Amino acid sequence: MSRLAANLTMLFTELPFLDRFAAAAEAGFTGVEFLFPYDHTPEDVARAKEAAGVEQALFNLPPGDWDAGDRGMAAIPGREDEFRAGLGLALEYADALDCPRLHAMAGILPEGSNPMKSWNVYRDNLTLAAETAEAAGRMILIEPINTKVTMPGYALATTQAAEAILHMIDKPCLGLQLDLFHMQIMEGVSEDRLRTLMPITKHVQIADTPDRHEPGTGDMGFPDPLLMLDGLGYDGWIGCEYTPAAGTLAGLGWADPYLKAS
Repeated sequence: MSRLAANLTMLFTELPFLDRFAAAAEAGFTGVEFLFPYDHTPEDVARAKEAAGVEQALFNLPPGDWDAGDRGMAAIPGREDEFRAGLGLALEYADALDCPRLHAMAGILPEGSNPMKSWNVYRDNLTLAAETAEAAGRMILIEPINTKVTMPGYALATTQAAEAILHMIDKPCLGLQLDLFHMQIMEGVSEDRLRTLMPITKHVQIADTPDRHEPGTGDMGFPDPLLMLDGLGYDGWIGCEYTPAAGTLAGLGWADPYLKAS
């Protein structure tokens, strides 16, 4: 059975960030993930994690200027030096947190971008990141994010595109971060497609569609997607990257079997 990781960017938001680690552990989570830790020192985040006794499953490389609309830069020509610097910073935090996986966001392509040039930059940045991460004992993940609702213009929108670049680069320390919310919006979640993606899938995230609340609040047919993953032998982390409909604890009923098993 898969293990649930609380996304501390989206869950327990009534608490300061560093207090969310303990809250997740008290709720039964054995792992956590979040978007970005960079507002706090590596030492402070590591202390909160260690005190709570949870594993760090995943976090993202620096995205650029989030408030100005940046959503990563791995596929953005002209920002290669910034990407490399962000990779180095993320690896410092990964060392402090003993985090095996880092998500490199592709970015939103500027208007008028040359798709082939962006693809080549993406390939080169990911190749460098995978080689650097492997030397540090880490893994780089890429995540298709839907362009219909969440991030119009995002450079990696489908699992088919993710498959293509992963197979092109073919590095053992490069894998797929599969978010079922984005997958459902762009192409639909099916057992056959999940089976195809299992060999490259290194982390899974969930939220129900269309409102990105907890499983069971929308139209994805939970628990079927989770049962599909179990049936296919996926036993990695499932990141709970959703906005609770009425509070984190009030919305955890769907997770009871997984939290009790962990």
